Amino acid sequence: MRTPCLVINFKAFKEGTGKSALKIARAAEEISNKLNVCIAISPNFLDLKEIAKKVSILTFAQHCDAVEDGAFTGHVTAYQIKEAGGKGVIINHSEKRIEMDDIEDSIELAKKYELTTIVCANEIEIAKAVSVLNPDFIALEPPELIGGNISVSQAQPEVITSLVSEVKKYNSKVKLLVGAGVKTKEDVKKAIELGADGVILASGVVKAKNVSQAIEDLASGLV
Repeated sequence: MRTPCLVINFKAFKEGTGKSALKIARAAEEISNKLNVCIAISPNFLDLKEIAKKVSILTFAQHCDAVEDGAFTGHVTAYQIKEAGGKGVIINHSEKRIEMDDIEDSIELAKKYELTTIVCANEIEIAKAVSVLNPDFIALEPPELIGGNISVSQAQPEVITSLVSEVKKYNSKVKLLVGAGVKTKEDVKKAIELGADGVILASGVVKAKNVSQAIEDLASGLV
């Protein structure tokens, strides 16, 4: 996945489910092509296969269990994600946290099936610990700002600069995303200026009154 990038997580919002999910995906694809920027999307598991077939932009699963195929009822495996057409997976989101051992196993399984990994962290110390596991991306989202109207790049810019300087000491190759409260082009631009490789967000797009307009405004901050 090239950088800088915009990652849109549909979560389990009604506005990001079924036909609405496909509408968001197509809008993201159109704007990605129009601006020549990287936009990736993460729909729910039930919509992932259909969306992956119908758009050319990268489609990520919202989670991956640390298990291979077998008798694991209710689990989602890296193999299943790959077979559904997914190109990557979000691991350890703040709303789907897992233990460090499971993070490590999930990364390894994702690598086995050539899936790009975005591992979420809620603080810099966690990001540093995750970095040595060699994910492709680490996404830092301060939990107190998630879903709010003030972005991390505006409210806590020092968090981004510290993330870049501290994590790169442990793994110079890992790419860094930031999220929480990201709503505008200025939020995105500021994050990139501070050293981030992109942003991850959800409600700023999925719950927007005009989805296409919201995506284009945010994506223009990558240019």
